[in-house]
Amino acid sequence: MSYTGPGFEPPQPRRPRRGPLTVALAALVPGALLGWAVYAAVGGSGDDKGAAGSASTSASATASASASASATSRAPSSAGASPTARPDGRKPGASPTDTSPSASAPAASGPLKGKVVVIDPGHNPGNFQHTTEINRQVDIGTNRKECDTTGTSTNDGYAEAKFTLDVAHRMRTLLQEQGATVQLTQDADRPFGPCVDERARIGNKAEADAVVSIHADGSGTGNRGFHVILPGAVRAGAADTRSIVGPSRELGERVAGNFVRVTGSAPSNYVGGGTGLVTRKDLGGLNLSTVPKVFIECGNMRDSKDAALLTSGAWRQKAAQGISDGIVSFLRG
Repeated sequence: MSYTGPGFEPPQPRRPRRGPLTVALAALVPGALLGWAVYAAVGGSGDDKGAAGSASTSASATASASASASATSRAPSSAGASPTARPDGRKPGASPTDTSPSASAPAASGPLKGKVVVIDPGHNPGNFQHTTEINRQVDIGTNRKECDTTGTSTNDGYAEAKFTLDVAHRMRTLLQEQGATVQLTQDADRPFGPCVDERARIGNKAEADAVVSIHADGSGTGNRGFHVILPGAVRAGAADTRSIVGPSRELGERVAGNFVRVTGSAPSNYVGGGTGLVTRKDLGGLNLSTVPKVFIECGNMRDSKDAALLTSGAWRQKAAQGISDGIVSFLRG
């Protein structure tokens, strides 16, 4: 993925925090530093290497060939629209042109009862078989961009689309245990896509309290670590992110802090200036969102050390826990 050009902004200074947020961040920082110390000490090695943990399939050679395309144009996956009514009784809008997102099981009682979380597993395992469809251009507000991409893979052929679905499934379980209503934008239940604009509509129509798009990067060898992508302030065409920039940054900070604490992984050493946070204006999934939303690149699939983590089922459980903890922290305030 490329981070140069007009769509990239350096990390913005953190806004002063008050009350519970100040306390929460103060608690996260020591944990993050401890996680970084552990990461440095053990070299970031993973356990349970090579575990798959996902029912989706992908062609290794095709996924590997698509890595360079993914690296220059991040187009996270999602699925249709017309979700079910929110647990608080508000009914989201519907569109006859959209398909239904993956249904959520009934939420349990818990601290997130009444909250709606949308998880967006990046890409679709079937995208590589539908290149014509996913290459068509869609409006992302600031310009037009590909509907989606195939995603990247490790050098051994473990596909990003397989990784994202596995982490999404683990997150869904964790968040439902907290009482949240959880929707996936896609669950390998459609031939390809959906497109980035449709993906954004799912969270909007669900009136989601938080949306997180799950990804893994396809950068160069030696580039390591995770980063969270935040929406920049955009007002162009169908895009107007001004109302979600603040809450999305808060969501992203909490996800980043908890991800370090639980996984021990370091913030990216190649983008974000060591903060683990990057602001972008060129992603339709963020530009077209009207609810708090972030992306997370959990690591670099093209680096052997990061790949050892990403292919570990035990580490993916930690990743799901860290991201979910960040969402819970954000929603509880």
